Amino acid sequence: MKHKLIRNTAIFSVLYLLNIQALQAQESKTLTLKEAVDMTVANSKALKNNKIKIVEATAAITEANERRLPDAGISGAALFLPVNPGLNMKTGGNSNSGNMPRVSEAIYGIASVSLPLYTAGKLKYGIESAKYLEQAVELDADNDRSLVILNSINACINLYKAHQAITLMKENLEQAQQRVKDLSNLEKNGLLARNDLLKAELQTSNTELALLDAESNYKISCVNMNLMMGLPEQTVLVPDRSGLALPTSVKTLEEYEQDALQGRKDVSALSFRKKAATLGIKNAKANYYPNIALTGGYIAADIPKLLTITNAVNIGVGVKYDLASLWKTKTKIQQAQFKVQQLQLNEEMLGDNIRLQVNQAYQSYLVSQKKIEVYEKAVTQATENYRITKNKYDNSLATTTELLDADVALLQTKLSVTNAKADSFLAYNKLLQIAGLLNN
Repeated sequence: MKHKLIRNTAIFSVLYLLNIQALQAQESKTLTLKEAVDMTVANSKALKNNKIKIVEATAAITEANERRLPDAGISGAALFLPVNPGLNMKTGGNSNSGNMPRVSEAIYGIASVSLPLYTAGKLKYGIESAKYLEQAVELDADNDRSLVILNSINACINLYKAHQAITLMKENLEQAQQRVKDLSNLEKNGLLARNDLLKAELQTSNTELALLDAESNYKISCVNMNLMMGLPEQTVLVPDRSGLALPTSVKTLEEYEQDALQGRKDVSALSFRKKAATLGIKNAKANYYPNIALTGGYIAADIPKLLTITNAVNIGVGVKYDLASLWKTKTKIQQAQFKVQQLQLNEEMLGDNIRLQVNQAYQSYLVSQKKIEVYEKAVTQATENYRITKNKYDNSLATTTELLDADVALLQTKLSVTNAKADSFLAYNKLLQIAGLLNN
């Protein structure tokens, strides 16, 4: 078994040296939290897509405004008349009398212009609705931005935890390897049972395996962070913990609830959509009224051997009323009202969900703070336990197993307190995101 452990140690050493050489050959970058967030926001495809949606919503406003402009059109046709049409000239003569020329073709052209004068508010409602929807899309983009920021912070936290795990594992591995050397000397001199040496070697091998896992997690965290920021995948990131300080004070639960209900972008976006839907009711009711427009046009026609028309310019006022609106508009109004009612219910449900989310996030943050206190106390206890156990072991009052158990317990508590602080920082930013404050 001893030879097997020695062989495993040799294999690990070779792999470790290869990993070090590979890391040195790769480009490295010290990464602060602010840099990570800024680069992730700039590189986010979701946010780029939101910019396109905003441009599309702005174009919808322009389109709604353009409906106020005149409509103009030109049409014309060249016609062949296979049957001689019946013509009756009021000034005398008709096609049946035989004194009218045979008509077999006709050409005409019409140019028309129409400027809306009265549409019962449809143009106004359309423009206002488009503006409300544009504001809703912009708020959706802000809400998505806060999610992107939170995802970036989460990725940074994972990177930091993986990096800290490697640091602690390396320190522990150095101590374990030195312990094996010391115990080997004792075993050679007959002062230590071989079984105790094997236990120490086994713990060293376990630490080596744990370090390999930690390095693998670190590499995956780097790749994930690089993809989010738009950097080459193999860039080695060294997290800067300066931006990961925990807050010195927090607001009350009630204050965070009010911030969320008043400042959340999705709440405001839903409110603007409800306003647009309310205008939809007014727009539907406008179908009960006629449309009035100022009209103008020009007509030219040529019927060979019979008639030529030029300079036939006309101008006037046109009225259009759809009689079917008398029995169809009521349904449209009801549909618009149902949409407003749905949005109202969605608004109420969102408010309930926000209250629940804020409570959950607030409690998670408080629990994370308590965990830090417990783990810091545990580190103090584990450190003292290891010191006492080491002192007893040096004086032959404790076994090798007790010493190794004390060492493992100390390492676990150090990892736990590091992870607890990182998780608390993430929990606080999650609370800010839910309260609508993370963009600030």
